[in-house]
Amino acid sequence: MKSINYKEGIVITATELKKNLGKYMKCVEQQTDVVITKNGRKFARLTPYVTDIEQYFTVRENALDYQYGGKKVSYEEFMEIYEKSTLRMELINGEIHLLASPSIYHQEILGRLHLIYNEYFAGKKCRVFLAPFDVHFKKKEIKDPDVMQPDILVACDLKNNVTEKGRYMGTPTLVLEILSESTRSKDMIDKLNTYMLSGVKEYWIIDTKNENILIYNFEDYEIDRFKSFEKGQIASSIVFKGLSVQVEELFSDLI
Repeated sequence: MKSINYKEGIVITATELKKNLGKYMKCVEQQTDVVITKNGRKFARLTPYVTDIEQYFTVRENALDYQYGGKKVSYEEFMEIYEKSTLRMELINGEIHLLASPSIYHQEILGRLHLIYNEYFAGKKCRVFLAPFDVHFKKKEIKDPDVMQPDILVACDLKNNVTEKGRYMGTPTLVLEILSESTRSKDMIDKLNTYMLSGVKEYWIIDTKNENILIYNFEDYEIDRFKSFEKGQIASSIVFKGLSVQVEELFSDLI
């Protein structure tokens, strides 16, 4: 059986691989996946070990796909790639996601929220940080952490959780994400799950499409309660009493 080229790579049988191993190793060297079948079913994949993500996207036709080819990488592999790259990226459930540049609309909302948060936490123990700011989320009973850049985070455990290189390795008490069309599902499902399992206490989701705010409260690594705040209402933190946002004012007179 001859090899077949699909979008996912070259599909061959196990017998074909045994006969022409050198040939298919060269395919992998050229950044082409090789999918192996046995008795008509896919059971294995040869995939490039990539440490230069810019080179990867230069070689691939779909260079700037939001997701890094659906490939699974370890935390150590991600960090090796990340340290050599100039691109903004996140690691979620073993998959690398590239971060697109935010829109003016996103940045204006972010700026308004940052002013509110900064004013509330002025003089307090907890500190407010804006993306890009890497956080290594260690999930309950899962070996490899996720690495993500929340739009806003509140860290109350900076003492003993900042490395010599200035990298924060703690767990934020509160995180906030501003939804966009390209990140909507990821923020509302994958990130929510990571935040919940890593010990975050509160998660704010700013829904720009519906112009509302969702607030989740986590206890014992589970959702304890959540609430949606609409126009005309005040979104109030559960963990930080007095931290609040006027929903209508947040979304009014935007560019």
